[in-house]
Amino acid sequence: MSEAAVIDDAALAFHLLVRNPALFGGIVLRGQGPVRDEMVAFATAAIGKNGPVVKIPPNVDAERRLGGLDLAATLAAGQGVVRAGLLDSAAGGVIILPMAERVAANVAAHIAQAIDRGDLAAILLDDGHEPDEVPPAVLTERVAFCCDISLLRESCVRDWPKAKKLAKVDRLDNSRLQSIAVTAAALGIASVRALNFAHAAARAHAALHGRKVAGDDDLEAAVRLVLAPRATQIPQMEAPPPEPADSPPQDNEADEGNDSRKIEDIDLDDILLEAAAAAIPRHILDQIEGRALRGGKGQVGRVGQKQKSALRGRPMGARRGVPGHGRKLALIDSLRAAAPWQNIRRRATRADDRRKIHIRKSDLRIRHYEQRRESLTIFAVDASGSSALSRLAEAKGAVEMMLAQAYVKRSQVALIAFRQAGAEILLPPTRSLTRARRALAALPGGGGTPLAAGLLAARQLAEAALKRGQTPTVAVLTDGKGNVALDGSANRDAAAVEAIGAAQGFAAQGLASIVIDISPRPRAEAAELADALGGRYLPLPQAQSAAMVAAIENL
Repeated sequence: MSEAAVIDDAALAFHLLVRNPALFGGIVLRGQGPVRDEMVAFATAAIGKNGPVVKIPPNVDAERRLGGLDLAATLAAGQGVVRAGLLDSAAGGVIILPMAERVAANVAAHIAQAIDRGDLAAILLDDGHEPDEVPPAVLTERVAFCCDISLLRESCVRDWPKAKKLAKVDRLDNSRLQSIAVTAAALGIASVRALNFAHAAARAHAALHGRKVAGDDDLEAAVRLVLAPRATQIPQMEAPPPEPADSPPQDNEADEGNDSRKIEDIDLDDILLEAAAAAIPRHILDQIEGRALRGGKGQVGRVGQKQKSALRGRPMGARRGVPGHGRKLALIDSLRAAAPWQNIRRRATRADDRRKIHIRKSDLRIRHYEQRRESLTIFAVDASGSSALSRLAEAKGAVEMMLAQAYVKRSQVALIAFRQAGAEILLPPTRSLTRARRALAALPGGGGTPLAAGLLAARQLAEAALKRGQTPTVAVLTDGKGNVALDGSANRDAAAVEAIGAAQGFAAQGLASIVIDISPRPRAEAAELADALGGRYLPLPQAQSAAMVAAIENL
């Protein structure tokens, strides 16, 4: 879709939401910038006239989010005092959730439960940079619209008319509902909520244009706004089979009796499929293509995996525990846990005990964090033979491209070259682009192919990265034909057996890997190596740095 079309659809989706927030459940705004800020300000002003607009930080504690004991009032009054939570105070309005891609599972569940009441909508602000950094499915399932505004340079809300609720529109007939269902199935959407949102969007779009019955244009708009951003596969457009020339004429009246869907309804399916295919956002297409390249397998060795920590990272609330050894006391949460028991504990203590607050070990809470593990991409490059110069040049380009974004993606890069009788670490793990350029300025090439030695060196580097808490991914650039054994002798058969053995050791460790076949024609040896590694095989006769980086990031 063109940028103008993206702007128009983003404006239309937001236009429908602010007129009836509870009907559509909310919207996901993916990307940052002044356009998103203006859209949020517009929604706050328009919806705030009829209901509350509450901003909920992603790391807010459960008591503030759901309501519960007011600690200060309880300690002052000597008895339990309850206050309402943020979700209850937002009833009949909208909540704004910043950094929705980082929200914890329990927080997302509470917000989803509040949306299910039917009197609350959510504006989810998605700041994710990686394809897998998206809001939890339990939330995106419950909001009708998702707009990728990261590339928009033009405001789409500046000239909107004053928001008002939409008039009622007749329900769609069964044939049009069936067309929506057929389109959803072609896009790989199994959710019934998506069908209900599409139905509501078609009716709302008709009401926006003063129509009491939704037409084809309204259904196309609903498919673009609701179904296309939820696509999990590319719809396949199939042409109807040609009728035989000598087939007898059919009775139109009999056909209408056997099939309740008319010719124009069948044509509507193709129209909606074309509209959906054209409106699938770019980042959704990239995800679909990435799943296809991975062969449908899961996200093995996902870059930057999350891990729990008691020392540092993003705050994830508090849990029971004793402070010490770097674990930090969560004072407010500890006091909150102790507050309900104060009257009982005072009565159970001696008369001369003048303590105002009685704390037990079971009341103590410690802070809990979550941090994303640093990733390490290890390039193991076949530097043997006449084509070594081009391989090393493209590997150097891929290293520099990945290091250019190393800080944002919390990643490091290492380079191993294997040639003649062994393997050499040319670039130890680093995120310094300057250091990499100095190390890669003059790379050796030529000689035999000690493939097993290169794999063992890459495995040792990957295992060391795992011990440091990193997430390693190994990219092997080779044609798969080793001819130098581990003892340095020129023995093609022994080299092949040792390479497969080293590769199977990779698979046993569960290390993520990809074999990039850079031979002039794809070779069976490289595919067999990828299978032994348990990784992905990518034939790339003409190695390109950008293609390598894209393939590695799809792991």
